[in-house]
Amino acid sequence: MEGELKPMDAEQLREYGHKMVDFIADYYKNIENFPVLSQVQPGYLRKLLPETAPAHSETLQDVLEGWQACNLDLVPFDPDIQTKILPGVTHWQSPDYFAYFPSNSSVAGFLGEMLSAGINMVGFSWITSPAATELEMIVLDWLAKALKLPDEFLSTGQGGGVIQGTASEAVLVVLLAARDKVLRRVGKDAIGKLVVYCSDQTHSALQKACQIGGIHPENFRMLKAVSCRDYALSPDALSEAVSHDLATGLIPFFFCATIGTTSSTAVDPLPALGKITKSNSMWFHVDAAYAGSACICPEFRHYIDGVEEADSFNMNAHKWFLTNFDCSALWVKDRSALIQSLSTNPEFLKNKASQGNLVVDYKDWQIPLGRRFRSLKLWMVLRLYGLEKLQAYVRNHIELARRFEEHIAQDQRFEIVTPRKFSLVCFRLRPPQSNEDYANKLNHDLLDAVNSTGKLFISHTVLSNRYILRLAVGAPLTEERHILAAWKVFQDEAATLLSKC
Repeated sequence: MEGELKPMDAEQLREYGHKMVDFIADYYKNIENFPVLSQVQPGYLRKLLPETAPAHSETLQDVLEGWQACNLDLVPFDPDIQTKILPGVTHWQSPDYFAYFPSNSSVAGFLGEMLSAGINMVGFSWITSPAATELEMIVLDWLAKALKLPDEFLSTGQGGGVIQGTASEAVLVVLLAARDKVLRRVGKDAIGKLVVYCSDQTHSALQKACQIGGIHPENFRMLKAVSCRDYALSPDALSEAVSHDLATGLIPFFFCATIGTTSSTAVDPLPALGKITKSNSMWFHVDAAYAGSACICPEFRHYIDGVEEADSFNMNAHKWFLTNFDCSALWVKDRSALIQSLSTNPEFLKNKASQGNLVVDYKDWQIPLGRRFRSLKLWMVLRLYGLEKLQAYVRNHIELARRFEEHIAQDQRFEIVTPRKFSLVCFRLRPPQSNEDYANKLNHDLLDAVNSTGKLFISHTVLSNRYILRLAVGAPLTEERHILAAWKVFQDEAATLLSKC
């Protein structure tokens, strides 16, 4: 019948798909023309869109291309994507995006995402799509070997890898596994005595995981990391805290170390910290969400020396490994700990392969039941680029960050705050007088001034009560000319601010 809905018509998909790919390719071709940071005000979009959904279908041309019939002639009008959506987008893939940490995309990652969306399966157990489970096991073994992780993290033993959505999900599931493992030993009523440890530079995701996992707030220990250690956690601080808690009858059970902290890419000393956790029977988790990607390069692999003592290890392939969001790789040495904590076995999910323990069912390694075919993205990235090109990609960003750091060091108006290890530069504008409150305001104003230009986007942190600017190199399209242009913006805006002092 005329007008019948055909939601997945192969020929319409072919036609619309070509148009969408063309639109996206043009977006990337012209991405430098957009202000990097969205300049809209809160609530802007509600004023531009109708209050109700359309009763009648519209064409992709209406939404995307912006043409309408007028007296039988086609005339251009403002397309919704261009005039309503893109102004409210902060362009994370812009070569002038230097905020937070990168969130990479690539042709390979995009194609994997497209294929995953096209197949559109829900692979919660092996039987729901065997290829999804088995490919995930294989590509995470590939990546583990590229990182030279211990064999205990491979799927061929008692451990293995799993793709989570984010590092926040990864730390949550291993915290739950560790919690239940210790409670089986000491009794469930002891949950009020369980203690979690981390540096005060650890990502806030761990605190949220503790809130979800029922860890009492007073038993969440954020140990102070100091500037003289470049904000890496002192093993002595952990040892003293654990000893104190043991003496008061508490149960230390979980510690999270970080390789590449969010504020300054500090690296916690894994070998010494691992000895402490091992001697106290604590779960040792390593969060390398950002910097883990760099560790595929032999010259940076030493940053994760000591991972042999870890119970779990996490890196985000969607940050700096050209795999479109979301793809957070988590490895554990003992998969049974995850499964015992997270497994459910309702009648409607039972099947011969699962009941016979012949397969991995990833539903038991994560919080939700459903899961996408995310391993396709990582598989495409590894195959289309290969490890040598991925190593070169990471090295290039680190070199660009080094060059930006050189510019900072040569300008007496600025100072480097912490030594650069990867592709993040932490710096600030020196105040004309030694007043720390004024210095913080000056750098806050510089951040606002730089971001308001629309020419680039950076973010900030606070270290030892000092307001610090962060420039993270990592967008796939960033070249040296973008670093030079960013430095010019900093120089100009700093000169304007200082002239007003």
